[in-house]
Amino acid sequence: MRLRSSAVAERARRHSFGWARVTSWHGRHDVAHLVLAEGTPPTRAEVEECVERLRHAGYTAIVTSALTAADSLPFVDSGFGVHERLHLLEHTLDELPMPAADPPALRRAWRADRSSVLGVDALAFDAFWRLDPDGLNDALHATPAVRFRVGDLGSRPVAYAITGRAGRRGYLQRVAVHPDVRRAGWGRTLVLDALVWLRRHDTQRALVNTQWTNDGALALYESCGFRRLPVGLCVLDRDL
Repeated sequence: MRLRSSAVAERARRHSFGWARVTSWHGRHDVAHLVLAEGTPPTRAEVEECVERLRHAGYTAIVTSALTAADSLPFVDSGFGVHERLHLLEHTLDELPMPAADPPALRRAWRADRSSVLGVDALAFDAFWRLDPDGLNDALHATPAVRFRVGDLGSRPVAYAITGRAGRRGYLQRVAVHPDVRRAGWGRTLVLDALVWLRRHDTQRALVNTQWTNDGALALYESCGFRRLPVGLCVLDRDL
C-alpha cells in the first residue's frame, strides 16, 4: 500500500523510535529509511514492533542505514536480508598524505550549491545510493560539527565532500566527483581537506565506508592512509 496523503507521509517520515529515526527513502514515502542512533542496538522485539508500526503507517518496505554485524543481528532475526555489503575503513590521523603539487581549489559550500551538488551526486552514484534533498540534509546534520566543501570547474561545482565530527571521531559522510573530471585530483584533495580539518580539531580517528565492489573508492582511501577494518558493514532491507 502506498501513502497517498502528504500529511500522513510527512508524519510517518518524522517517526522516531528513540534508538532510530525514520526518513523517506529518496523521496519515496512508501519506503522507510531506518537510521540507527549510536549506542545499544535494539532487541528483536523492538525491531518487530518498529516493523509493525511502519507497516501500519503505510510503508511497503524498509531500508536500514549501514550496520555492523552486531547491530544487524536483531534485524536478520526479524526477516531482514542483506541488500549490500560495505567496506569500513579507518584513519588514525597520525600521518596525513602529501598533497598534490598543484591541487584543485576547494571552497565552502553554500545553500545555493545544493542543487548542483545533487546533480554531481546523481552522476557519481548508482540509483540506490544517490542522495535526494532530504538525504543531503540528513548528511549535513548527522553530526554536531560538519564541513561541506565543493570544487568548481569554471562556474559549476564538479566535486564535493561532507565530513562530520562527533567528539573525537570523524566521518567522511560523502565524497563525490563528476565522472568527467575523475582522475584529476579532486577526490584526493577532498579527502585530504577532510583529514586536515579533523586533525586540526583533535579528532582521534576517521571512518569511511564504501561499496564492496567500488575498487576506485577503495584505492583512493587506501592511498590516503585509510586501512580496511576486518569487519565491514551491511545495508539491510525488507518488504512489508
